[in-house]
Amino acid sequence: MGFFDRLSRLVRSNANAAVSSMEDPVKILDQSVVDMQADLVKLRQAVAMAIASQKRLRNQAEQSEAQARTWYERAELALKKGEDDLAREALTRRKTFQETATSLSSQVKGQDAQVETLKKSLVALEGKIAEARTKKDMLKARAQAAQAQQQLQNAVGTLGTNSAMAAFERMEDKVEAMEASSQAAAELAGADLESQFMALEGGNDVDDELASLRQQLAGGPEAVALPAGEAPEVKPVKVSEVDADLEELKKSIDKL
Repeated sequence: MGFFDRLSRLVRSNANAAVSSMEDPVKILDQSVVDMQADLVKLRQAVAMAIASQKRLRNQAEQSEAQARTWYERAELALKKGEDDLAREALTRRKTFQETATSLSSQVKGQDAQVETLKKSLVALEGKIAEARTKKDMLKARAQAAQAQQQLQNAVGTLGTNSAMAAFERMEDKVEAMEASSQAAAELAGADLESQFMALEGGNDVDDELASLRQQLAGGPEAVALPAGEAPEVKPVKVSEVDADLEELKKSIDKL
């Protein structure tokens, strides 16, 4: 295959693709009916011309036959008058008109067949146009419905990439994130409040225990409860040792 053949096919294929993409079914249907109507007008004109030609040929054939009869009668008259040469001339004219009439009669038969064919074609085209007009509205409605469906599908397909829809979804995510953050802050605030009250409650217990311990220490060595069993030897407690323990206890309480 030559280069120019390939190039020509490529150009024609691209042109056909471009034309196909620009075709609007609704407009093409309307234009098709208009074109068929124009063809119908042309066919009617052709039928009318064929019928006129048919009549003209038939008239010419009839006139030729009439002339042939006239010249035959003249030949008879010439023979009756003894004019042989004149009769021969009349018969010659008669033969010419007879041949013309025969030829025209043959043409008339052919014209009759052509007119009949054209009439059948005219009736068939009229039927097709009537059918096309009936189908046109239905096909236009189907084409419009298909176009609307396609537009809807395209709109649905582009929702994910549409800037407005994307912004809407982004704001929805942001609101949900803000709500989650607010709930988390509320939970943390509630937990912190709960821990503060627990610390206060625990602090009272420690203070009570500290007061009890101070009271026992203030009462002397005999005020400290000892476990059951043998009574160990009680040694005097130095105040400096108790103060050190007390300071350690305070530090541990402050860390709570």
